[in-house]
Amino acid sequence: MYFLGFNWNPEGTLFKLGFIQIKYYNLLWIAAFVVGWFIMKKIFEKEKKSMEKLDSLFIYTVVSIMLGARLGHVFFYDWDYYKNHLAEILLPIRENANESLFGIINGYEFTGFTGLASHGATIAAIIGIWLYCRKWKDINMLWLLDRLVVPSAIGACFVRLGNFFNSEINGKVVEGSYFLATRFIRDSDDMPAYKAMSLTREQTENAAYKAIEHNPEFASILESIPFRHPAQLYEAICYAFVFVTLYLLYWKTDKKDKTGYLFGLFMVLLFAVRFVVEFFKKSQGGFEESLGLLSTGQWLSIPMIIIGLYFMFRPVPSKA
Repeated sequence: MYFLGFNWNPEGTLFKLGFIQIKYYNLLWIAAFVVGWFIMKKIFEKEKKSMEKLDSLFIYTVVSIMLGARLGHVFFYDWDYYKNHLAEILLPIRENANESLFGIINGYEFTGFTGLASHGATIAAIIGIWLYCRKWKDINMLWLLDRLVVPSAIGACFVRLGNFFNSEINGKVVEGSYFLATRFIRDSDDMPAYKAMSLTREQTENAAYKAIEHNPEFASILESIPFRHPAQLYEAICYAFVFVTLYLLYWKTDKKDKTGYLFGLFMVLLFAVRFVVEFFKKSQGGFEESLGLLSTGQWLSIPMIIIGLYFMFRPVPSKA
């Protein structure tokens, strides 16, 4: 059966425009915002809100989510690296002695923003919505959050699919006979690019990875790469169900009239999924070594779930 133990080796870059790389991951992020805009447009029309306010909301959310996702990754997961590479925090580059940026600046390569964290995106999005509501004082912050969580859930699904295409945030080692067991040939721990190029003697990482997958000469190398849980797919599938749940609750029930309920439910469902899936992921680093017991992602998810439960069950009037 195809879904029992399969190889995964997509080239993360869809195409290049000069030095700029257009990656599947970036396109899925863009798709998340585009789909989100259309969903919110439908909601704003239903709620008789102006398109001017929607356009302003789009700017606030895009800037806050992207900035928060980036800073969340930097400070929650990889500060040991970035404290010595401050310029890389907000620039889509990474130090690489063998590359040249724009053909001019040696020692760096263009990577795009590949380090993004959902917890940071959530915190920053809430701050961005608070700032937005200070500008548009006739819009209640919790009223807006109850509606924004609907597109946010499907956006989270798209982002995890992007991680899958990037062969990042992979799961723990599993038997090849396990359903959906995936051999991530480009896993940065199991087969980093420099090692693949050294073993195959290919000049580029893409050629090296393709040789490992398809050249019988390197069959033993391929077999040495373990199968892993496709944890990104687990999350993506679960987030799709979270989206369907919130979408139906908004359009088919009166739950949206209990201010804060849909926002709270989103926080509980999304981060409960994250908490559970973390058991299947390999370590992503961060502060888990000092705290022990749980992963960094699980520790960060607990307060999110508690906040969600508060907004779900706090006593409020039935109307905003």
